[in-house]
Amino acid sequence: MHDNSHRKPLVVHVSGDFPDPIKKFKTPVIRSLLELTADNFDHQVFSINRSSPGVVRMLQSSWLHRKALKLEVTSEPFDYGTALEYKAPGRGIFHATMLRQLGDWIARRISGGPIPDLLVGHKLTIEGIAVARAAALLNIPYAITIQGNTDARILEMRPDLRKDLKAVFHGAAAVVPFTPWALAAVEELLGQRTKPTFVVPCPTDMDQIVAPQNDGDTLLTVFNLWNHRGKNLHGMVEAVKRLEKTGRRVSLAVVGGGTPAELAQCHDLAKGFNGIVFEGPLDRSSVQKRMRSAKGLILPSLRESFGLVFTEALMAGLPIVYPSGTAVDGYFDGLPFAIAVDARDPDAIARAMTRLVDEEAELKRRLLDWQGTPDARRFTRPAIAKQYSAALLSALDSQ
Repeated sequence: MHDNSHRKPLVVHVSGDFPDPIKKFKTPVIRSLLELTADNFDHQVFSINRSSPGVVRMLQSSWLHRKALKLEVTSEPFDYGTALEYKAPGRGIFHATMLRQLGDWIARRISGGPIPDLLVGHKLTIEGIAVARAAALLNIPYAITIQGNTDARILEMRPDLRKDLKAVFHGAAAVVPFTPWALAAVEELLGQRTKPTFVVPCPTDMDQIVAPQNDGDTLLTVFNLWNHRGKNLHGMVEAVKRLEKTGRRVSLAVVGGGTPAELAQCHDLAKGFNGIVFEGPLDRSSVQKRMRSAKGLILPSLRESFGLVFTEALMAGLPIVYPSGTAVDGYFDGLPFAIAVDARDPDAIARAMTRLVDEEAELKRRLLDWQGTPDARRFTRPAIAKQYSAALLSALDSQ
């Protein structure tokens, strides 16, 4: 029976991507969604962190004590709820077993206080397993978000879990994919949902719409240098190299910080190309200003769940090149200022770079037109708050 004494619906979230005292430096996207909708819901969080003692040690301990493999959890309160660390082996070993036990632990913890109106798991293939279990034990509905990179990878690597994940996916009262391609990837393997689904973009604080400026100085890419492999700096350098072989010189500014060792690795990759300049890290307002002075943003990442930098660039008046089949794919189909490329094809990246330079005025003119549409406002925080609230209310109405 629900405790109806609270004024707003009580929604309990389970997320491995929430900054907490155990791991402070996580993406702020989920926290932003909760803060944007705090007027309508009483949000509480179980922020989860996995530590791996090693599968051999866990099995030895289990065998010595003649017990089934048992989840160990430590927890501490923080401003948004409970931060916890659970011990489970890496590499996906006993993945579903340990997450179902985490769901048992969460249900026990919740049952000692007000029973929430809704549980939300912030990835289908991880938190979703725990939340579906806890929701069944508490007899309340649950919703899940889909985060393309992790969810697509686990579904691809673990066909043995698809039956369980299909039940989690279709049992959710509402599903919130951050991108159209992520929903398509999941539905291809688990079947099309009949219950409500809401595609909601990730929010950013850089969502002020600014008109494009022509005659930009360079092409621009933005990423933390520690992740230069995932962000495909090698592919961008190779594209510049191929253009130079045809007599075409391209200037590429790289914005982002890193350690001296990481910067040295990036310099080594770009050695011999004077047009590739590492400009170092910038604060948020300076990034937007730098975007406004560039010709276009190029970031053909090898893996990307969403990539806030793409919508931030469009809001700042900068055409984008993004990796097809990932990142923001599906949001800008047919729009010339958002160019999809095969991230593993340096020739495709080179052609996209050429378009950003040669067609700068036309691409920015078309981008300016788009900035005045409701489709552009969809990526602003007030619109995202409205969309996410609708998803949660839909799940609540399923009771």
